[in-house]
Amino acid sequence: MTANENHPPSVIDRRGFLSFSTAGIGAVALGELLSRDGEARAESPENSTWPHHEPRAKRVIHIVACGGVSQVDTFDYKPSLENLHGKSLVSDERPDVFFGQVGLLRKSDWKFKQRGQSGLWISELFPQLAKVADELTVIRSMHADTSNHTPATFQQNTGFRLNGFPTVGAWLAHGMGHGTEDLPPYIVLPDPRGLPAGGSINWSNGFLPAQNQGVTVSSSGTPIQDLFPAREIPRKTERASRDLLAELNRRHLAERGASDLLTARIRSYQLAARMQTVVPEVSNLDSETADTHRLYGIGGKQTDDFARSCLLARRFLQRGVRFVQVFSGGAFGKPRINWDGHEDMAKNHGREAGRIDQPIAGLIQDLRQRGMLDDTLVLFTSEFGRTPFTQSAANVVGAGRDHNEKGFSVWIAGGGAKPGIAYGTTDDVGWHAVENRVPWHDLHATVLHLLGIDHERLTFYHNGIHRRLTNVHGDAVHDLIA
Repeated sequence: MTANENHPPSVIDRRGFLSFSTAGIGAVALGELLSRDGEARAESPENSTWPHHEPRAKRVIHIVACGGVSQVDTFDYKPSLENLHGKSLVSDERPDVFFGQVGLLRKSDWKFKQRGQSGLWISELFPQLAKVADELTVIRSMHADTSNHTPATFQQNTGFRLNGFPTVGAWLAHGMGHGTEDLPPYIVLPDPRGLPAGGSINWSNGFLPAQNQGVTVSSSGTPIQDLFPAREIPRKTERASRDLLAELNRRHLAERGASDLLTARIRSYQLAARMQTVVPEVSNLDSETADTHRLYGIGGKQTDDFARSCLLARRFLQRGVRFVQVFSGGAFGKPRINWDGHEDMAKNHGREAGRIDQPIAGLIQDLRQRGMLDDTLVLFTSEFGRTPFTQSAANVVGAGRDHNEKGFSVWIAGGGAKPGIAYGTTDDVGWHAVENRVPWHDLHATVLHLLGIDHERLTFYHNGIHRRLTNVHGDAVHDLIA
């Protein structure tokens, strides 16, 4: 340590204590659990005004399908593709696709049927999800501004194609505050096979206070890395470490004033202490019944990973977490480990749907049985869709489809959404959204509205601008609201 007039070499400071203490962060954290100092949490002005109106939902599970789910193979039935299979696209517009290879039109590899009392069209790719069709609100007219994975993934999560902006989960954590003192408001469950395009930027707090960033949790093995000390620490040492650090924190703040990073770090230690007790309990899926395990598909060869994530998501919501994000697929790989069916749609989408179909259907059924679905919003999105024509350099019917940002499908369930409807349409072949078109800003505004938030009032002053999730755009789609 460098000596100066404020910190003579004979006095250990906060940084030095954390560097040299044998107890470490784990002991500091647990010490906080043993003896809380009652420090009040600083709440932002935005938090104090929530809700802006009566909320329909109190929490969100956001399922993110990385890579681009094909709308014409899932939720957007296009019978004309049956007749046009193998023919050229007739259009005055030259398709500007990601890889520049425009093949012939291709029918779906899966049959469509009308499902439930609502008669929603859902393909055989999702046989279990089809059983809860009457809970779904399908938006078939989504469109994005890019067909490039990384900026499209950013736009899906933040409303912007560049990095550095807060995600939806971070905005909700900031606007709604913590639902519990024992867990962070924003939890992320990545696919164990890999991270999404852009990595951890997809759960960043951006320019919002650091406490609003997402906390990643693993659905198997150690839930959170470095939450516990590497070795057992005597209880007396833990208490003494906590008392000393609390005093150092008080002196540090008194000398230098509050700062976002320091305050967030101090709170992270306090939160970590409480999480040491709660996380092992929440992540213990063995406490669930065998029937619940079967409902989600835990133990299944294809479904186990995603089933554990979905069940964990429900358990975190029950403990007061505001926003849980569950990722299906990583960014890139050979073979592809996401919904990016360039080469072979049947193989790619068949594999990925087999992983998530039963777990998602089980999640919706479980939430309904427990009385949680009415105030829990389940959101299923992908960064874009896929082309109705195949990806092929030659004038042939290929097996894969390219990226398509011009028209695709997402769905929501519960949380005050109008169930059993399909909103918006694409053209006859499912290429362009043409009726009731919904951009990301409108979907984000709708999600906020269901949570009791006016998207124009949830702002944060940054670099001379009152920033918001929807930028200067967006309207809540009231036709989607029950």
